[in-house]
Amino acid sequence: MKGIIRTIRKTYRDMDKTLFWSTIAMFVFGLLSIVSASSREAVVRYGSTLYHYFFRQLIMMSAGFVLSFFIINVNSKKYKSYALIGFIGVNLLLIYLWLYGTAHKGAQNWLYIPFLGSFQPSEFAKPVIIVCLSLLFDQFYKNLRNPKIKHWDMIGTILVVGLFSAVIVFLQKDLGTMMIIVAIFGVMFMASPILRSEKIKTIGLLLIVGTIGALGMYAIKGYILTDAQLSRFNFFNPCTRYETGGYQVCNGFIALNDGGLFGLGIGKSKQKYSYISEPHTDSIFAIIGEELGFFRSSLVFGIYILILYRILKLSSNANTIRGKYICLGVAVYLFMHIFLNLGGILGIIPLTGVPLPFLSYGGSFTISFIISLTLVQRVAIETNRQKITV
Repeated sequence: MKGIIRTIRKTYRDMDKTLFWSTIAMFVFGLLSIVSASSREAVVRYGSTLYHYFFRQLIMMSAGFVLSFFIINVNSKKYKSYALIGFIGVNLLLIYLWLYGTAHKGAQNWLYIPFLGSFQPSEFAKPVIIVCLSLLFDQFYKNLRNPKIKHWDMIGTILVVGLFSAVIVFLQKDLGTMMIIVAIFGVMFMASPILRSEKIKTIGLLLIVGTIGALGMYAIKGYILTDAQLSRFNFFNPCTRYETGGYQVCNGFIALNDGGLFGLGIGKSKQKYSYISEPHTDSIFAIIGEELGFFRSSLVFGIYILILYRILKLSSNANTIRGKYICLGVAVYLFMHIFLNLGGILGIIPLTGVPLPFLSYGGSFTISFIISLTLVQRVAIETNRQKITV
């Protein structure tokens, strides 16, 4: 027991404490927001107490924190075998769901496990891809920077690792998750040690392959995006299309407008009463804005900026190539979820249905996100311990 306490103290000493406490504060705020946003559905749909979704989310968070205790104490040098197992395992599940899975909300990416419930393997693909790419950049760094040797075998490996899952997720009709995976790969690829000329050639090749693939899919199936996916691109003036796909975003507008500058008060949201469907998931910020108002809900943006800043700073200060790219990948992961979620709610971009970090209810995403933040803290620990040693 004393050994465990000593390990915890040592780990906490070397963590990025600003990042740690800001993420803890956001997770707590998210739990409290879920209670308020889900209260009506918990009682009416499940005949349960107001805390039905609160306790379910708390269980998922607890599972994530238990996993994080083991992950944070594993040196990133040893990630290679774990990353390979994770990459193979996640992609086998993705392929299985693509071939044999059942559609849920238009996407064929949910797996049900008895007694445990449903989860999305595609959520776990994100941290797995981040770690795999970071390890590859670390392993190939010197060779990729050497202009005297050919790199296409290494670049081919990087492309397969970075984009294979994205292709399968796209075939599962989950456009939002596919966009996040592609963004993670895209930013990490552009920041990679690959020579600029080879990056340009690779992008050109990907555009050609993507175009051929899209044309082939259209020739075989008669479409590239489904009708449901195409309808989301008609996101302008949602209230004029209230009965033809605009009701979710329009009700979000109404919620934010009703909240005004100071809000209706905690627990006093009107839109959570059957107007916004499943308000505790992807549209939870609309409820937060309605109850807390513009001024108080804007604090969420400030904390998001702080967290992103700390992660990017850790990336720039990392003492290893893999650490640098792990932090960069997680920063893109976090940013894309914020951008796609809030952009959809505010009507700036199509509503893709991705969860809002820290705040939305969802077990798979929560565990995946906690794992990703733990990877960042592991990089911070290794960087700080090197400084102490030196």
